[in-house]
Amino acid sequence: MRRRQGVAPVVALVCGAALIAPPASAQTGPTGCTALRGMVIPAAVIGLPTTGGEVTAAQLVAPAGDGATAVGEHCRVDAALHPVDPAAPDILLRIALPARWNRKAMMFGGGGYDGTIPDVAGNVPYAPADRPTPLGRGYATFASDSGHQAAPDFTPARSLDGSFAVNDEALRNFAGDALKKTRDAAVFVIGKRYGAAPRHSFFAGGSSGGREALAVAQRWPADFDGVLSAYPAWNAASLDLFFGHQARLLSQPGAFPGPAKQDLLYRNVISACDGADGIRDGVVSDEAGCRFDPVVLRCPGGGDTGDSCLSDLQIDVVRKMSAPLHWDYDIASGERGYPGFPFLSGADMTTPLLGLGTAAPANPMPKTAGYGVQFWDQWVKHFVTRDPAHDPLAIDPLDPGPWRQRISALSALQDVNDPDLRPFAAAGGKLLLVHGAADELVSHRSTAEYFERVQQRLGRAATHRFARFYVVPGANHVNVDAAFAAGWDSVTALENWVERHLPPLRPVVTDKNPAAGQRTRPLCQYPTWPRYVGMGDPDSARSYVCIR
Repeated sequence: MRRRQGVAPVVALVCGAALIAPPASAQTGPTGCTALRGMVIPAAVIGLPTTGGEVTAAQLVAPAGDGATAVGEHCRVDAALHPVDPAAPDILLRIALPARWNRKAMMFGGGGYDGTIPDVAGNVPYAPADRPTPLGRGYATFASDSGHQAAPDFTPARSLDGSFAVNDEALRNFAGDALKKTRDAAVFVIGKRYGAAPRHSFFAGGSSGGREALAVAQRWPADFDGVLSAYPAWNAASLDLFFGHQARLLSQPGAFPGPAKQDLLYRNVISACDGADGIRDGVVSDEAGCRFDPVVLRCPGGGDTGDSCLSDLQIDVVRKMSAPLHWDYDIASGERGYPGFPFLSGADMTTPLLGLGTAAPANPMPKTAGYGVQFWDQWVKHFVTRDPAHDPLAIDPLDPGPWRQRISALSALQDVNDPDLRPFAAAGGKLLLVHGAADELVSHRSTAEYFERVQQRLGRAATHRFARFYVVPGANHVNVDAAFAAGWDSVTALENWVERHLPPLRPVVTDKNPAAGQRTRPLCQYPTWPRYVGMGDPDSARSYVCIR
């Protein structure tokens, strides 16, 4: 089915009645940048209930940067969308409207618990270093804070502030509703600015933004022509339960392996498994085939005798964090577990906050504990119990007792797990999924699980017609100081697929680490991985083949 150009009418249920919103393309004639200031955004143009909104600021921004960082003159628009519940916060959004518009739009997803507006002049996840940003390419770009504002003094990362979730509307906005509201409002403003709607619209996000990318494909399949979902936390409530499991394991006296022990574990995993792909380069390509038992690091007698070994308790904890977690009770989303993390991800101390951290979980939760256990701390206090004084370690994810029903309800909101992407495919949508095999915060095994569900529901051939999933060996969550820092021009790949009906063909990913030179690898479709053929330049993708 060919996707209709322009913006389809938005239908929303308000007090049981169908509300038809006129398409933004009905607006005629462009509007000057500063004239947008104060413009009303009617509730009728937004496909979910709000009380409307307005443009709060609009100003011209001069050209800046050069080369791949160059951004032309654009109109920067700030807007606020007002809630139905007067106690809920506004949704704050920002739109960048380039003077030389390419008739396309790009929405960016957020991260963590959101609460800040992503940089609309920024780039997509795993972007290459030598290609312009979407705004630099002429896209109208936009993003929102997902419907709440993180406390400015929240440390170490504002994306860890979950206090908004005590309000039901703010929680629903974060879980996904703000995506639709932001998109519809932005398309309305774009139509006012240019006198026309975008010909094509794209969405890009990683982590929580990757979950948001899958949410728009599942819930509003005709809104975006192309979607990039990177390292998606699609089963967010289930991941929270795993973080709670991790927190309770690591909080046991003597269980937490400090930074030196984490580094020891990581180096030994690399030593044991690097080379199975035909070359020793610090990157484990066949993660699933990596066979490593941490018992080889056992301290004499099993006690903790220092940083050169692991105690029996620490070995047990490491094994359990790498193993799948299953719970024996039903939750509304239908999820029954989380697949755990590879040894080489959670032990990667290049990003200690996102890994295990430098301090054991406790109550109160240390700011130097890992991001995941801090995420659990906020989820327990503000999502589950709505009691900021509640001890996060007092709830057992495997037996949550009186909190089981609340956790179940949250799973229905937060686990974006519908594998039936037929409406998205039928509307002409194209999906790129990409995940690093050394991700220390969201397991690539989980993304593989979702993709396999899509294949099971639609069939492999039908899935292949509109979706691709790539795993990047060595890439971690923030793509900084990774064994392989991924750089891939996914924007051009999506453009070619959507606009020219050309799917990705033998894509290549570049290592963006400063010391990597021009190291490249084939970007292999899951479940294949790159193996060195035994000859040729080991830094060239041409010297590798994707195998199972």
